[in-house]
Amino acid sequence: MRHPLNAWNDGEAKERIRRFVIATTTERSPDYVAPTDRIAVFDNDGTLWVEQPMYTQLRHLLDNFLVMAPDHPEWAEQPALKAAMDGDLAALAEYGEHGLGAIIMAVLAGKTTEEVQAEALAWIGSARHPRFDQLYSDLIFQPQLQLLEFLRAHGYRTFIVSGGGIEFMRAFAEQTYGIPPEQIVGSNVVTEYAVRDGRGVLVMQPRMNFVNDGPGKPVGVNQFIGRRPIIAVGNSDGDFEMLEYTTTGDGPRLGIFIHHDDAEREYAYDRDSTFGRLDRGLDEAEARGWLVVSMKDDWGRIFAHEGDS
Repeated sequence: MRHPLNAWNDGEAKERIRRFVIATTTERSPDYVAPTDRIAVFDNDGTLWVEQPMYTQLRHLLDNFLVMAPDHPEWAEQPALKAAMDGDLAALAEYGEHGLGAIIMAVLAGKTTEEVQAEALAWIGSARHPRFDQLYSDLIFQPQLQLLEFLRAHGYRTFIVSGGGIEFMRAFAEQTYGIPPEQIVGSNVVTEYAVRDGRGVLVMQPRMNFVNDGPGKPVGVNQFIGRRPIIAVGNSDGDFEMLEYTTTGDGPRLGIFIHHDDAEREYAYDRDSTFGRLDRGLDEAEARGWLVVSMKDDWGRIFAHEGDS
């Protein structure tokens, strides 16, 4: 019989996760947690799939932006959009959230949520990663897929809580991760109801509604889930507050950081990375009792295609 976590190497990380799940789901255990409270939240980029050399959704937005740009010469008047049109990612990064927000508004405004999801699904089915030459949907971390399945097999409900756009993730998360649309918490823009061609639709507006990152993640968890999670898994300082909110509750709690330290099979980055920076989390994980999972040491297999000829 295949071990449910066989993509994980035997060791402290795998055993600690296994013990925690068994303890919280065994009725005779002093750490038993009722099924209604068994909630596990996962970040997406860098936690469930690859996020280098840039966030996957950012790559999707830029690809769409460049297709649309010839029809919008006025975009060149905005510095952040001009940087994107020129392919100057370093300059775009300097604009931070403002620059990203400008790209999001340019690409999404006026589209329906269904159109956005259809575009995302088409892109996921065709775009290939620049280093691995694999579809992005093939760059899911196999140990994490197994962990999601392991948790659900023990009565946990698994949620994505990500800074990424909620409609983008809803397009593929159920097929890819087994996580349905109603269990995704993400950043979102204002939407308004309209009737187009006799059909009711939701139309994206050119302004942000909610940014689900950093301290916004616990707020999103409360608004969309309504219960404090038992397990939280992330990979960057953008997940710090989510782990803190999860593990400072009463009863058994587990916080996990995925540490990208495998340059050969994936990437090695932490404190100085533009995307997925992990600095404070590394400094405070031990004192807070959070588990830091080494991709190099704790994961026997990262991607499904490893070992393919």
